Amino acid sequence: MTGFLAGLCVAVLPLLAAGFWLGRRTARPENLGGLGTPVEHATFETLHTASLAAPPLRAGLTEETARRSARRLRTLLGTDALCLTDHENLLVWDGVGDHHRAELLERLAGPLESGRGEAFRLHCETPDCPVRWAVITPLTVDDRVHGTLVACAPRESAVLVRAAGEVARWVSVQLELADLDRSRTRLIEAEIRALRAQISPHFIFNSLAVIASFVRTDPERARELLLEFADFTRYSFRRHGDFTTLADELHAIDHYLALVRARFGDRLTVTLQIAPEVLPVTLPFLCLQPLVENAVKHGLEGKTGTCRIQITAQDEGAQALVVIEDDGAGMDPVLLRRILAGETSPSGGIGLSNVDDRLRQVYGDDHGLVIETAPGAGMKITARLPKYQPGVH
Repeated sequence: MTGFLAGLCVAVLPLLAAGFWLGRRTARPENLGGLGTPVEHATFETLHTASLAAPPLRAGLTEETARRSARRLRTLLGTDALCLTDHENLLVWDGVGDHHRAELLERLAGPLESGRGEAFRLHCETPDCPVRWAVITPLTVDDRVHGTLVACAPRESAVLVRAAGEVARWVSVQLELADLDRSRTRLIEAEIRALRAQISPHFIFNSLAVIASFVRTDPERARELLLEFADFTRYSFRRHGDFTTLADELHAIDHYLALVRARFGDRLTVTLQIAPEVLPVTLPFLCLQPLVENAVKHGLEGKTGTCRIQITAQDEGAQALVVIEDDGAGMDPVLLRRILAGETSPSGGIGLSNVDDRLRQVYGDDHGLVIETAPGAGMKITARLPKYQPGVH
């Protein structure tokens, strides 16, 4: 979908450039400034103006985003006035002739309902009013009309009708990308909530049981564990941000392991090797702790002896390499693939599919989890985290 929208933008912009050039060529001479032919100059101006108008629109269609983008959109069309509306309100009027607001609002019902543009003469009793015609073009996302773009001019013009349609298509693409951004954010938030719901019952029940066991025999130890429990749950259920730092994630893991050690005692041995230079690396929130919990579960499952878990984080140039390895029961690779594909219950691998999905969403498919395992051979999970990624902060 994103590739299609990008292709549509590329196809629309040359048409906008041609319309912009035709509209401005007769208005005033341009100083080309060594940029080449008039068409090349118009193309450059159009691309530059469009790039300035796009960021506000990527936040959706609101009064604020309309205000910030309207001047740029009017420049693209070279019109005397331009306005943006939603279904009910005129969000912004940029240019002259704003006494036509009420008349335009009365004409919105048709285009909003039909999804088809309309050009019409404006009725005005002001002799020197510079706008006499208006073109209303719907803004559509997924075949739903979100609002309209209205261009006003001194006279009827077929070029303006077509140019307004192309600009409206480009604005609609930006609004669709805004919808995709919001959908992606909602999906990530939903997956975090799902992960919390999956981990919390096991963790809370076991932790409180351990703390209760120390209340009478070792009250000080019970108090320390209660603080560890509070710090970890505060981190896990925080409400702000989709991302965190490796340092904060490891700190939360340390709280988690303190509670696990209190429960299993000497049966659990954990070794950490962390390169200091990777501690500031940003990663999806609650991304490594489920992997450590998975290692604890599979490391101790079906064993009476000691479980060894090793956590390493190394600097690898543009990436941080995080490896979590246990010497436990391991898993059938076929079953693991079904879990990661969502074909079976994740009870055999706590949070693995959730973490794998989020890493792929944020960094791309090349950065999904790499898992090496076999029955009785333990499990090794590798995550490659780019140090710098657009949108990750």
